[in-house]
Amino acid sequence: MRRREFVHDAMTAIGALGATAALGCSKKTEASTTTAAATPASAAPAAIGQNVSWRLVSSFPRSLDTIFSAAEVLSERVAALTDNKFKITVHAAGEIVPGLEVLDAVQAGSVELAHTASYYFTGKNPALAFDATVPFGLNARQHLAWLNEAGGLDLIRGLYSDFKIISFPGGNTGAQMGGWFRKEVNTVADLKGLRMRIPGLGGQVMSRLGTTVQVLAGGDIYPALERGAIDATEWVGPYDDEKLGFYKVAKLYYYPGWWEPCAGLSFLVNTSAWAKLPKEYQQVFETAASQAGVVVQNRYDARNGPALTRLLQQGVKLMRYSDDILKAARTASEELFAEQAAKEAAYKKVFEHWDKTRKEMFSWFGTTERAYADFAFQPPA
Repeated sequence: MRRREFVHDAMTAIGALGATAALGCSKKTEASTTTAAATPASAAPAAIGQNVSWRLVSSFPRSLDTIFSAAEVLSERVAALTDNKFKITVHAAGEIVPGLEVLDAVQAGSVELAHTASYYFTGKNPALAFDATVPFGLNARQHLAWLNEAGGLDLIRGLYSDFKIISFPGGNTGAQMGGWFRKEVNTVADLKGLRMRIPGLGGQVMSRLGTTVQVLAGGDIYPALERGAIDATEWVGPYDDEKLGFYKVAKLYYYPGWWEPCAGLSFLVNTSAWAKLPKEYQQVFETAASQAGVVVQNRYDARNGPALTRLLQQGVKLMRYSDDILKAARTASEELFAEQAAKEAAYKKVFEHWDKTRKEMFSWFGTTERAYADFAFQPPA
């Protein structure tokens, strides 16, 4: 079969199945996508087969190849399924805009697309944190189920509509580690005065527990830890952390990363650019985005284990957070949720839907999944 015929047949199949079936999304989410992508009167959709060129800006550097690869996989799959008619050029953080300004670039229409983590933008809307992760929240499987099956994506897209953006799930790091420390922290009292690099809601919780929180860009963390400007830091997990070299200056590696039981990533698309795509290209994009997300999760799951083994061979010591710290952190987290929900109706709407789903999923996962994990999963000695 010639390549063009294969691509045509593949796209026809995708159209028959529908984007929702390809992604495993609910009909409700499909309806939301249709509404959000409704073509404005001023927009002239591209014809199928027409060349389309988009630019994607990432919040991540190329050196963190696992998380950055989501954008590359998306670009490759979109091109392959359209016979190279729909091209997405990928730009790392800083090549066009800084990593934390990608939402602004998409909103303004200076680029069509971004790959990022929504909790970077909680200053614009605190409820966007639920699109990524929050302390003591859902794990990676649960998070994707909340978005695609329980209606969470509809709520998140409602938030992003204020920025002229439509969002798509774009991968997950899985459960993260709890950070690198120079000295042991066994009780909440040990956290008081500790200088730690930790952003977002996790930082707010740590601040409530007495930690002096600092927010540093990725490239500034190692030098600050090395010269003693900070006592501890967190990033993602073994594979990325090994690349950043934290083990060279801090040997205590804590777990679990209770502030990021997963980290959902997102593709953010300008709604005007989306509306101009032919329906077939939209379906290709959704399918490619879903596949890119699976690839990222698979790569983290495959690479973190060997990386942890290598770190332990370098003299790193695994340390579990004490129940004293975990209980205090969970209490502080729930207080934060309640306070924000009391202040803002939009946040309350998302939180209450998410919290109901969390309780139901925790009840199920706490049964057979937990029993199996408690018996079968043994961390390295």
